[in-house]
Amino acid sequence: MGMKAMKTLHLPLMALLLAAAGLFNGVASAAGHGAGAPAPAWTPATLRQALEKLPAGDAARGQKVHEQFMCASCHGEQGVAPTLNWPHLAGQKAAYTAKMMLDYQSRLRSENRGAALMHDIAVMMTAQQIADVSAFYAMQPAPRDDGTPRPVGQGKGLTAEQLVRKGDPFRLLTPCASCHGVKGQGGKLEASALAGQNPLYFTRTLLHYQSGARANDAAKGMSAFAKKLTRSEIDALATYYADLPAGKATP
Repeated sequence: MGMKAMKTLHLPLMALLLAAAGLFNGVASAAGHGAGAPAPAWTPATLRQALEKLPAGDAARGQKVHEQFMCASCHGEQGVAPTLNWPHLAGQKAAYTAKMMLDYQSRLRSENRGAALMHDIAVMMTAQQIADVSAFYAMQPAPRDDGTPRPVGQGKGLTAEQLVRKGDPFRLLTPCASCHGVKGQGGKLEASALAGQNPLYFTRTLLHYQSGARANDAAKGMSAFAKKLTRSEIDALATYYADLPAGKATP
């Protein structure tokens, strides 16, 4: 399937494909606990405890989970998304991927139709499957030259290099590198790897934090950070990280 055709793949079609594979059996019972209000927001302490409770992940088993749940249809065979709509998972920190799956399970992430689809998948996964598939993606090389269009900033605000390395003391913006690493390799807990990320997904994520549509960050650091950025700065950061030489992901 060509890139143009893949870009038009709609979520209902994805649901039908999953159903055809027999993966939707028992969804109603599995999702029953999460059908109401979202779970309580994370604190750094509760997030750390939840991640510590997960079993050790195995990348080889994780590849089987990746295949069983047809993750490649959105995220690519090795975690590099074939469309503009989904994040690259290759080289992502295992802890971050695991947290996202827990957030989808509990509906802490419910910002759009993509999050709704991910909820339907996440509630069918065991803790071991989450740990394994997270380990699988962490073992893949981070994307390089993914071919996605790069947004063009309008020059309003600081450069990406300034934001990444120095931040902005006047707006109380800490440097991106202080959490996500100088090479975009990610940091502790939910500080994700950013090197090579799909720039359109990156931009959409920051806009969701900025608007409040997404608020699943434990310490509300990303929400506070995004609200102070101009659109030009968001686009500049998206391009910067998409083109950044990738660092090796760490669990």
